[in-house]
Amino acid sequence: MPPASVTHEFVPDPAEEGERADRFLARRIGSLSRSRVKALIEAGQAREDGQPLREPATPVRAGRRYALEEPPPAPARPEAQEIPLTILHEDRDLIVIDKPAGLVVHPAPGNQDGTLVNALLAHAGEELEGIGGEARPGIVHRLDKDTSGVMVVAKTQRAHAALSEAFAARDLDREYMALVWGRPSPPAGEIEAAIGRHATDRKRMAVVGRGGARQGKAALTRYGTERGWGLACALLRCKLATGRTHQIRVHLSHAGHPLVGDPVYLRRTPKAAEELPETVRRRLLDFPRQALHAANLGFSHPVTGKLLYFRSEPPADLAGLIAALDGTGVP
Repeated sequence: MPPASVTHEFVPDPAEEGERADRFLARRIGSLSRSRVKALIEAGQAREDGQPLREPATPVRAGRRYALEEPPPAPARPEAQEIPLTILHEDRDLIVIDKPAGLVVHPAPGNQDGTLVNALLAHAGEELEGIGGEARPGIVHRLDKDTSGVMVVAKTQRAHAALSEAFAARDLDREYMALVWGRPSPPAGEIEAAIGRHATDRKRMAVVGRGGARQGKAALTRYGTERGWGLACALLRCKLATGRTHQIRVHLSHAGHPLVGDPVYLRRTPKAAEELPETVRRRLLDFPRQALHAANLGFSHPVTGKLLYFRSEPPADLAGLIAALDGTGVP
């Protein structure tokens, strides 16, 4: 029988009034670190008098009941699962795949299986186990669940170390295709703005200052407009000079050009979208994921030094949107 989750419940004393919720719960539980408690709160595992508690810094109130659900421990080593993969290249040191939208890269709370790592373990077997760590074997970079496109995975420790260093130093060529609302002006340029956690929504990132309590990390995105449809939409090519979480999504939203379909950073549709035919506009509004695709990846082979370059065409859903826009005749 698989291990069950454990629910911890406590009622603060008057002397504990005002203490941070994460600190209070960690101290009362005793067996969990504060950082672990904080992560569980942000993942929606905490309640205050039966209502969701999502902010770790919330002051506790005496007499109220606080509960934290501790999920069962995840297996240290993910299981191999037969999941189809589109492999662009494979040799003894690495695998290059074309990741579909909807596939999570590695096991994490809420997605313990059915991930790319599970699929890779089934494909490569013992070759991959333990490379770069048991929980994320072979992974040197990742794409968001609903971002499609080219990824490289290491099959040896030597390749993992070299590729990790290349990604950290941005010593590679990586280009994304982004379908956005609005048409950037100028049509090509840079977006430089520090990125950190959102002030109130811990699952989102945001452009923040470089100083003060909300310290952001420097981030730079370069973009160019490949084509546009009036002032309603544009297809951009983006390159990252840094690699922050959700960087392209955050920067383009901050610049007033959120990604079509982005469930997190799209807050309102630009008024200029009204110049599109209703059927096409509705199709874009109903797109179920962020319209972001890792189109190109070039790097030096970690062992031979040979320059490798891989291209992924946009998947059918994104290609269909572009074709629908082309069919409008909007210049």
